[in-house]
Formats: sequence, C-alpha cells, structure tokens
Amino acid sequence: MPIDPEDSAILDGLPVEHVRAAAARRRGLFFLGAAVAGASLTLAFQMGLNANFLKGELGVTGFQFGMLEAARETCGVLAFAVLALLAGFAEPLIGAAMLTLFAAGLGLYYFAQNYLWVLLLGVVWSLGLHCWMPLPNSMTLALAEKGRAGFRLGQIQAAGAAGFGAGLVIALILTLARVPMRPMYLLAAATAVSAALACLGVPRQIKSPGPRLVFRRKYALYYVLCFLEGWRKQMSISFAGFLLVEQFGTPLKTLLLLMIIVQIIGYSISPTVGRLIDRMGERRILLFYYFCLSLFFVGYAAVKNPYLLYLLFVLDNSFFVFTMSLTTYVNRIAPQREHTATLSMGVATNHVAAVAMPFVSGFLWKYCGYQWAFLLGATAAALSIPAALRIPRK
Repeated sequence: MPIDPEDSAILDGLPVEHVRAAAARRRGLFFLGAAVAGASLTLAFQMGLNANFLKGELGVTGFQFGMLEAARETCGVLAFAVLALLAGFAEPLIGAAMLTLFAAGLGLYYFAQNYLWVLLLGVVWSLGLHCWMPLPNSMTLALAEKGRAGFRLGQIQAAGAAGFGAGLVIALILTLARVPMRPMYLLAAATAVSAALACLGVPRQIKSPGPRLVFRRKYALYYVLCFLEGWRKQMSISFAGFLLVEQFGTPLKTLLLLMIIVQIIGYSISPTVGRLIDRMGERRILLFYYFCLSLFFVGYAAVKNPYLLYLLFVLDNSFFVFTMSLTTYVNRIAPQREHTATLSMGVATNHVAAVAMPFVSGFLWKYCGYQWAFLLGATAAALSIPAALRIPRK
C-alpha cells in the first residue's frame, strides 16, 4: 500500500502543513506553466501568420501596418485601467477571463475581410493579451521559493518558449499541408480557451491586497527601462518580420522556420539565463542585452542580404529572454504586495512608448524608407545603456 504524503512527512520529521504548502506550490506552478504554454502557442499562431496574412490576404502597406500596431498597442495602456478596476480579484480568475477575450478576438480573424475588420479585432484580442501579460510573472513570484525567483521565472519562460515553439511547428506543418491561414486562427482560439481553463488550477489566494497600480519615485528607473523597452520592442516583434515579407518576399514557411529556431534557443537558455541573473545581477545582463540590440537594429537598416537578415532576426528575437531581468529587478526593489501593481505600471509605461513607436515608424517607413524606422529602434536600445548603468550592482 502506498504511503500517504502526509504520513511520509511525519516520518521524515517535517510539518504536514509545510508538505501541503509545497505540494500546492508545485501544482500551482504546473498549471501556471500549462496556461503560459497554451497562451504562448496561441500567440505563436498570431505572430507567425501576422505579416503574411496582412500582406498576402489584405494587401496592408508599411504605413497601415504601423497604424495597426499603434492601435493594438493602446491596449497596453487600457490594461492599466482594467487591472485597476479588477484590483482585489483572484489573479488566476482574471487570467482565465483575459485569455478567453484573447481567444474571441483572434478566432474572429477567420471572418476578417478588410483592414478595418483586422483593426477592430486586433484591439479586442490585444486587450485580453495585455491584461494577461503581467499576471504570469506576478503569480510566479508569489509561488517561487525564497532565493529562487529567477530560476522559477526561467522555468515559466521556458514553458512559454516550448508552447510558442509548438505553435510554430504546428503552423509550419499546416502550411506545408497547404491549409489556409484563416482556419489556423480558429485552432489558435481553441488553444487560448484551454489555457484559460488551466488558469483555474492556480491557487486563487494569489491576489493583490492593495491597489494594483503603484507609481512611486523609488521605482522610477524601472519605469524608464520599461519605457525604453517598449520603444524598441516593436522593431523586433513586429517590424522585423514585416520587413522580411514586404521588402524581401520571405514566404510563410521560411518565416515560421526562423521563429521555430528562435524558440528552440529560448527554451534551451531561459533557465540558464535565470540562474545568471540570480548570480550576476540585472545590471550586467541588461547592459549586454542593450548593447547587442543596438548593433542588431543598425544591421536591419544596413544589411541587404536576406540570409544575413535571417541571422539577425534569429539573434535579435532570441535575446528577448534577457528581459526577465526587468521582472527580477522588481522582485528586488518592491515588496511582494506591490509586485503586480509595479509590473502593471511597467506594462503601461512600456506601451506608452509602444503606441508611439509604430506610429512614428509607419510614417518613417512610408516617407523616408524602412531603414530610418530601424535606426529609430537602435536609438532606443542605445539610450537604454546609460539607464541600465544606474541599476545598483548586486
């Protein structure tokens, strides 16, 4: 007859309540990892199909693409208000609701026939996604053991990378099987619903007892770093892929393959990067990250060989794993009760820049050439270096 875990705890001299708490922590991390993996799989379909769907199905221009991204990124600011209204609710329940909204907006892409449809639906699914974005990090910090926050964040990011990679592989297989893009959006929506259900397995006592949104001078450096990260992230996440499709005619299967390589790298190095952050501190990691990004964006503007651009695309997007340093920095400077509030403020400041950047970049793309849009991104990355130098040494 198997030994009950509680009996085993007594035999080992451990308090039963400690064993129960540890088991609940493990279950919570498992379901959170499943939710993050499912949400990331859904996002993989959106990001993998986006450039080719907009250009191939709807004939969207670089200027229109910038306006679409600007409208969609306003949801990062709206999430600021939505999360404030939901203060005090259980974070897993909020996550489940937001992932359901994400599923609804993205699934309706199946019916989109023009630019206006995509613009409106993009706001719907983007609002759900952006309200979800700060929650996994906050829930991870709440579930992480003392001194292992970076490691647990690395594990959750690895789950996200695995889910994203699986989504890209599925999309590639379906593309090679000549499945149209529109039905893939329905599959993505179904996965987001599954992720919402997984959220219900995370302990519901994880909630913020105070207001979710905290703007304090002592966190000013974190807000600045988030603002600059939002300024440059659109170039990596959105405009780089659109550059490959519009300017160099990159087919969907090639773009999906490049993104699969990125996710393999992300899945492999996320836990290691988490340990490096715990050991070396955020300052060194972020300085390395921002210096490399500056070079990558100059490369996008200067390089004309598509294969070298493919390499830049892989390196640039693989480096996104280093942004977990911003989350561990919050864990170092803010008390646990203010984690969600501070992370949400970070998301809001991030998206203030993320709204302006595509708008300006769209104009630069149309009237000056795509090179100037990427040089603007390089400026943002370069300005992040002196900001990172202000982070205290560990």
